[in-house]
Amino acid sequence: MSEAKAPDPAIKDPAIIRDYHAHVYYEPASSRDRAARLREHVAAAFPEARLGRWHDALVGPHTRSMYQIAFPVALLATFLPWLLLNRDGLTVLLHPETANDLADHTAHAAWLGEILPLRLEALREGPQLAGT
Repeated sequence: MSEAKAPDPAIKDPAIIRDYHAHVYYEPASSRDRAARLREHVAAAFPEARLGRWHDALVGPHTRSMYQIAFPVALLATFLPWLLLNRDGLTVLLHPETANDLADHTAHAAWLGEILPLRLEALREGPQLAGT
């Protein structure tokens, strides 16, 4: 008779993912038009995705101009392949929202295109309270 193994505390349950963010990076002088075209295509193809504001000036941990696309967990399986094929050479940071900003933007993140440095001091580690 064998004993049941205790769950590994290092294994994280994907159910903690509330939604996903895709940060689309661009250079205002040279690739903003491609970013705008991608944004229009996303809005048409994925109406349930929420398009964030344009940030020509750097914001948060981001070291290049960008806008964010927030989308529900259920959309990942269709949105990610579409984005892989249609990002038009733009760099995209894709990450889950698990309430740990630091881990979400680093350990849990996937890059499409160039891997950009992030200003990690702008991120908080650990669970975040709503509205903080």
